Amino acid sequence: MFQTIFFDPLFNGLVALYNTVAFHDLGLAIIFLTLIIRIIFLPLFYKSAKNQILIQRLQPEIQKIQHDHKDNKEKQAQAMMELYKKHQVNPFSGFLMLLVQLPVLIAIYQVFLQEFSPAVMDRLYSFVTSPTEFNALFLGLLDLEKRSILMVGLAAIMQYLQGKLSLPAAEKGREPSPAEKIGRQMVFIGPVLTIVILSNLPAAVGLYWLITSVFSVVQQIYINKTLNISQEKKEHGLTQTKTE
Repeated sequence: MFQTIFFDPLFNGLVALYNTVAFHDLGLAIIFLTLIIRIIFLPLFYKSAKNQILIQRLQPEIQKIQHDHKDNKEKQAQAMMELYKKHQVNPFSGFLMLLVQLPVLIAIYQVFLQEFSPAVMDRLYSFVTSPTEFNALFLGLLDLEKRSILMVGLAAIMQYLQGKLSLPAAEKGREPSPAEKIGRQMVFIGPVLTIVILSNLPAAVGLYWLITSVFSVVQQIYINKTLNISQEKKEHGLTQTKTE
C-alpha cells in the first residue's frame, strides 16, 4: 500500500518530469519534483513554521505563566491554552507536519536510492513513457549517483540559515527558556546531522535536501517579514491609542 500511495506517484512524477520539462536531466527533474511537493504542502509548512516562530516569541509570557502557576498544573495548562488561543497558535502543528511529511520523505528517498532497474520501471503508469536510459549528470557536471561533498556542504549551510532565521532575537537581561536553548542548539545540531546522513548517500538525495532547504529559507524570510510588519502595526496602533 505504501508503494502504491507514495512511491508510485513520486516515481512516475520524477520520470514524467525527466521526459518533458527537465530535458532528460535527472537533476532538473529532482528540482522540479521537489518544488511541486513543497508547493502542494505549502499551507501546512507555512502554518507550522509560523506557529514555531510565534511560540518562540511567546516564551517570556509562557515563562511567566509557568512561574505564576508552578504549583497548579491544571491552571498552568489552562492559561497556556488561552495564550495560544489569543495568538491563534497551534502548539501541535509541528508534530502534524512531521506525521504528514514523514511518509513522503521515505518515499522520496526510496525513489532516489532505487536503481532504475527493469523491475522498478515496471511500476510506471501506462501513460508515462519509460526512458531508454537515465542521464545522472546534473547539468552535465555532477554525477547524482555518486556522493558529493559539495552537495552535502551546501545542504548543511542552507539548513543552518533556515534554523537561524527561525530564531527570535535574544533579549538582553532575560534567561532563555529550556525550549529556546534547545532551539538554538538545534541550529547547529541540524546541519551536523545533515552532513552525517548525506555523506553516505547519493548526491541526488543531497540535491533534494538542498532544494527543500532553499525553499524553507525563502519561506522563513517571508514569514519573518510578515510577522514583523504585523508587530509594527500592532505597536503603532497601541502608541496611537495612548496618544489619543
